[in-house]
Amino acid sequence: MSPGSIELRGVAVDAQAYRRILGHFLSGVAIVTGMGEEGPAGLAVNSFTAVSLDPPLVAFFPAIRSTSWPRIRAAGRFCANILGHDQEHVCRRFAMSGADKFTGLRWSPSPNGSPLIDGCLAWIDCTLDSEHPAGDHTLALGRVLALHAVPDADHPLAFYRGGYGGFHPTPVSSEAR
Repeated sequence: MSPGSIELRGVAVDAQAYRRILGHFLSGVAIVTGMGEEGPAGLAVNSFTAVSLDPPLVAFFPAIRSTSWPRIRAAGRFCANILGHDQEHVCRRFAMSGADKFTGLRWSPSPNGSPLIDGCLAWIDCTLDSEHPAGDHTLALGRVLALHAVPDADHPLAFYRGGYGGFHPTPVSSEAR
């Protein structure tokens, strides 16, 4: 096995190639927030996804080395803040480790008390339903309690090949529906 490779079920996979190839999948960006005993906590994720309509469930994958996730987990509830294309600075703030990410940031409490970041396109308030090991991450499953989208907000922040950008949707023709 070459340096920088990882072995998956007997197959060596180059870690850099893995990251580079999977970077070709465009994803949105969310900030998952919670109100811990020490105050607000949050982390940036590009793994946020819908899971189930009945019951309403969402999921994301925090890194096991995250220092923010244990604080959110302990609260038992979280809010996923979906970022707009003009909020790259917010994403970068929450992607770093350590510093107080909420200093100078405008936010208000969501219905469940988690931080709701001003200017987001949408938010999804959840309770932590379950958590499952997933390699060097954990699968966090949330039960949706409340959600809201800003009317006519249609330009999310996108993450692609290690960089950020906006996404501008092309209307789907009525023939394709």
